[in-house]
Amino acid sequence: MNIILFGPPGAGKGTQAKYLANKIDGFQISTGDLLREEIKKDTEIGKKIIKNMNDGKFVSDDIVNDLIQNIILDPQKKSKLIFDGYPRSISQAKNLELLLKKLNQQINFIFFLNVSKDTIIKRIEKRKILEKREDDDLDTILKRYDT
Repeated sequence: MNIILFGPPGAGKGTQAKYLANKIDGFQISTGDLLREEIKKDTEIGKKIIKNMNDGKFVSDDIVNDLIQNIILDPQKKSKLIFDGYPRSISQAKNLELLLKKLNQQINFIFFLNVSKDTIIKRIEKRKILEKREDDDLDTILKRYDT
């Protein structure tokens, strides 16, 4: 079973994805985690990512699609994928569809986590303190929320 979780930053996609991954013995694919890992490794891709994140922009589809592809192609993860924040654009959705079709897989469920802007702000402020995530700048999050 493959699942997509949609929602704005701070909606709880990561929390729900972790829960579902444990429940169905699946694998959470968090684009945010993948992007933060590239930043942490200080790669060239990571430098492009941090600039986009700091400007409140989404990272280019090409970068995200390349990072996701390696995970999706892993045979151990077949039909056990929980996408947390992916796809985020038409280009990413088409990429996902092509990859899954090539592997004879499909998306079984899509959930949209609808959360108010006020709740998002409270969650982000709390998460910034607890998790110390550098991308949890309130202005940046609000730009991403509006986008």
